[in-house]
Amino acid sequence: MIRKLKPDDVKIIETLLKNIDIFNHAEVSVAMELVNAAEADAEQTDYNVFVYEEDGNVIGYHCTGKRPLTDAVYDLYWIVTDPSHKNKGVGKTLLAHAEQFVLQHKGRWLLIETSSKESYEGTRNFYLRNNYSIISEINDFYALGERLIVFGKYFNNKNN
Repeated sequence: MIRKLKPDDVKIIETLLKNIDIFNHAEVSVAMELVNAAEADAEQTDYNVFVYEEDGNVIGYHCTGKRPLTDAVYDLYWIVTDPSHKNKGVGKTLLAHAEQFVLQHKGRWLLIETSSKESYEGTRNFYLRNNYSIISEINDFYALGERLIVFGKYFNNKNN
């Protein structure tokens, strides 16, 4: 089941993030800023956090929001799955939910920014397997030798 964030989910998400080896302290901190912003103000629409719950346990989440200064471009800020549920379709289900969220809001693009670090290879392959294209790369973005890679999917909403 995928549902909106509840206050009790915040600590669970923090623990989930800390259990993912590829995330460093700064990445966990930034992810939690968005989760905390979403939880603190249910009326805000910048950060829409949805959790994947199975048997009463949160095993993943995504945070999606409209990119400022655009009319219909959305960012997938975070998509996270509990490592113990890897390769069980949770990430794919969360990604499909994020795409539906974008479509329901008449979004045109869904953009995803990630790193070129070797530890993120599985993440990049996940987006490619799910029909995302690399639409931009910036060299030496996060650090010397570490590129920013922007994936995107375009939605034709003429019929919405």
